Amino acid sequence: MAWPEFNEYQHTRYQKVLELRAQGIEPYPPRTSRTHTSREAIAAFEHADEEGSTVHVTVAGRLVAWREMGKITFAHIEDGEGRLQLFFQLNTLGEENYRAARKYLDLGDFVEATGEMFRTRTGEPTVRVTSWRLLAKALTPPPEKWHGLTDVEQRYRQRYVDLMSNPDVRRVFVVRSKILRAIRDFLDKRGYVEVETPILQPVYGGAEARPFITHHNWAKRDLYLRIATELYLKRLLVGGFERVYEIGKDFRNEGISTKHNPEFTVIEAYQAYGDYTDMMELAETCWATVAEEVLGTTAITFQGHTIDLTPPWRRITMRDAILERTGIDIEQANTFEALRAAVAERALHVDPKPTWGKLVDELFSEYVEPTLIEPTFVVDYPREISPLAKQKPNNPNLVERFEFFIGGLELGNAFTELNDPVEQLERFREQQRQREAGDEEAHPVDEDFINALMYGMPPTGGIGWGIDRMTMLYTDRPSIREVILFPQLRERRS
Repeated sequence: MAWPEFNEYQHTRYQKVLELRAQGIEPYPPRTSRTHTSREAIAAFEHADEEGSTVHVTVAGRLVAWREMGKITFAHIEDGEGRLQLFFQLNTLGEENYRAARKYLDLGDFVEATGEMFRTRTGEPTVRVTSWRLLAKALTPPPEKWHGLTDVEQRYRQRYVDLMSNPDVRRVFVVRSKILRAIRDFLDKRGYVEVETPILQPVYGGAEARPFITHHNWAKRDLYLRIATELYLKRLLVGGFERVYEIGKDFRNEGISTKHNPEFTVIEAYQAYGDYTDMMELAETCWATVAEEVLGTTAITFQGHTIDLTPPWRRITMRDAILERTGIDIEQANTFEALRAAVAERALHVDPKPTWGKLVDELFSEYVEPTLIEPTFVVDYPREISPLAKQKPNNPNLVERFEFFIGGLELGNAFTELNDPVEQLERFREQQRQREAGDEEAHPVDEDFINALMYGMPPTGGIGWGIDRMTMLYTDRPSIREVILFPQLRERRS
């Protein structure tokens, strides 16, 4: 749209704005005199109906239905709590106000109406309008009534229209809000302290991912949008906090898909004197508790599967999970060459990877992850793809790490945290060598984090999971873009 040019419909509506202003009526007044929401008005009427008293209300909302029938008009407005019917009558309003309503009100407008509540012959609570006022003129008509906003890309680009047109979409984000509140309540009751750590970081870390880079003009240096909160949260355990968590945004310079958005919301929690088995208990209990509180049940439906979140969840090693699905024993094929040969022998289709650990992870992602429908903890990951996790005492190739999966989605990641500063530095150096060999996602060396560990960090369990994917699961949505209000999209092509 070339502003201030309007299309035919917008032009017609804007003419009404000009006509109203010529009459001294402002179509965008600064405030309303609303006394009741739609729900409050109906509740007050139902209560008064029992006592035989009358209820006068002033209500406000978006005009979503309009049915003219000679000297009467029925309409519906919608606010944040529901819908309410309005009854415009020539004899009640007077001819001038009644004709003005018919002339100047359009679907999509925000309207204020004052009147007495009554019940129609069909039993619907309704406001008999004695006066009305335009609160905001909608220049663009809403989507067509019966089909709504169906173009998927337009729904994401114009979420405000999507929310206006599709009540079920609004419900998704109400559920998301309740999920966050329930998680906070769960962790607060366990003695965790909610904290905030830097989003702009001089050294990014806590995950294997490419960062977004920005520049601080005053300091004359590049900074990074964080890819994880982990390393700063663990600094707090060094400082004396025992249980901390953070819910916030992370940013990873990666592709966009049904499971990935470059900007996403995560929770990370860390518990001193715990380990990864404590994090398993925390995860399964929290997810079941949140489901019960938000949805009223621990049995959810996701993409045709009925899934029970009740603890305990299944536990399986990564080795056994891969062996079950591919016939490859990664403990036997414990070198890059041996594993690559085993993959080729079975004609398995996986993307080529440069190291044994990354090839194990790719094999798992391709052949195991989509099959994990029931809640499952997959434990004991390769050391070389887990630079922040503590090594298993009986196997130098593996670490005390798990990820958990539900509905074929990878949802969370947890470690017994590595707290030996010398070993952590060597892990970072290993990552640096991989970076120099061309791995752009290898973890950089964070010298200040090593310095923090030198002061001592107690044995610790840590966990993180994605709020967006959690919401996908709880609302049965197949794409992450359905649960992010304003997802990132490719630039629209002309």
